[in-house]
Amino acid sequence: MAAAPSRLDSPVAKVVVGLLLAVLLAVGYVFLFHLDVEEKITKEQASTSQLNAELAGQRRAEASYFADRDDLAVREQKQREYNRILPADAEPAAFLSAIQAVANVSGVNLKGWQPLEEVKEAFFARVPMRLELEGKFHQIARFTYEIGKTDRIINVENLEIGDPKEAGEDIVLKAKCLATTFHLVRAVAATTPGAPATPGAAPPAGAPQ
Repeated sequence: MAAAPSRLDSPVAKVVVGLLLAVLLAVGYVFLFHLDVEEKITKEQASTSQLNAELAGQRRAEASYFADRDDLAVREQKQREYNRILPADAEPAAFLSAIQAVANVSGVNLKGWQPLEEVKEAFFARVPMRLELEGKFHQIARFTYEIGKTDRIINVENLEIGDPKEAGEDIVLKAKCLATTFHLVRAVAATTPGAPATPGAAPPAGAPQ
């Protein structure tokens, strides 16, 4: 007696099994591919976030650098201005040059000058210079006005005007005055002969300041 044919051997069963296998393979492929893509996307997002954080940090550092650079430039400019107003040294040549420049602008003749000894104070020193000028009254007056507009601090005192002389239709006068400028005095550390200076030590009593 012949055996009954199996249902799995029927064409319909074979088609159904084939379709199931195809679906399972497709689902497995999509699932595995999706996981791989999802993992790559997660890694890329994490990498992008890290790069954005580093970029933001670099931009903050760059902004801080430019801010510090601009602040340093402003400080250096102010320091140069302070040094012109109150230099660290007497600079007698620059002092005399400033006086001569003002005399030229004012129209007076600088006939003579005599530097005097510095007078030291606690934080600055006075640098006096006797001047002899010659010019018309308004020129001498303009000289005393213009000298106060210089970058460096210069005071004019003890002004004496006299000895008038005719020069054509004008009267020329001679003037004497004391022009005084200033400079900073550096602190002097206390020292013992033959020994190095001690950082932060106070100057000895009576030492120049």
